[in-house]
Amino acid sequence: MLKIGCHLSSAKGFLAMGKTAASIGADTFQFFTRNPRGTKAKAIREEDVEAFRKFAGENSITPVLAHAPYILNAASADEGLRSLAAETMADDLKRMEYLPGNFYNFHPGCHVGQGTEAGIVWISGMLNKILKPKQHTVMLLETMAGKGSEIGGRFEELREILDRVELSDHVGVCLDTCHVWDGGYDIAGHLDQVVWEFDRVIGLDRLKAIHLNDSQNPLGAKKDRHARIGEGHIGFEALARVVRHPALRQLPFYLETPNELDGYAREIAMMREAWEQ
Repeated sequence: MLKIGCHLSSAKGFLAMGKTAASIGADTFQFFTRNPRGTKAKAIREEDVEAFRKFAGENSITPVLAHAPYILNAASADEGLRSLAAETMADDLKRMEYLPGNFYNFHPGCHVGQGTEAGIVWISGMLNKILKPKQHTVMLLETMAGKGSEIGGRFEELREILDRVELSDHVGVCLDTCHVWDGGYDIAGHLDQVVWEFDRVIGLDRLKAIHLNDSQNPLGAKKDRHARIGEGHIGFEALARVVRHPALRQLPFYLETPNELDGYAREIAMMREAWEQ
């Protein structure tokens, strides 16, 4: 069965997210660990976590995907900003131990002028600093659109980061369909070729999750603007082929489309039907 969910607000806690996911036909979900435009985080209530774990087990809601705040930049030339990213993500990993066996996704960062190679060294250095041998969460590098000085717009850049990480079994990749499309990978016209390229450069064993989004932009625009499924330049049929692809169909999919809950429910139903064809 297709594992699919969407991004949910964490304001009311884990149990509320689990119940919301179930109410719209989802069996997984993504959430921000804290304010997506800041670093403030709410205290975790252990009773809420335990209630969620019971509910999730009864409703097969797994794996959940935590998302780091957007403002963190592990590739910054500013040492203070790099330290903020490391400290925040290290704290998030400690908090994720309340929900062992799940994923923590982050944007690799922007080098903002000092060059991609320097940024890659700093990103991998941060991972080597915060990853712990006994942690139960896999960190995911997200594929990016390549706008500005973003790192991660090419598969080779993610491979370079992975090659420098000492505890590499604790790191994987989340592929965002909008981002790779905007980055120039033609998943609509040449999906098999893109999957082959990912496997050649990174390895499909590293691919742990997919952000399923259409794009407001044409191929290679490098702009990163998500669209609802079927309303963008990638299109419904192409995204249906993504969820059905034999190398991808067993992965969890997370919608980040510009929707309210009823829109997510429609898209989840659409993609489940497409997966079963």
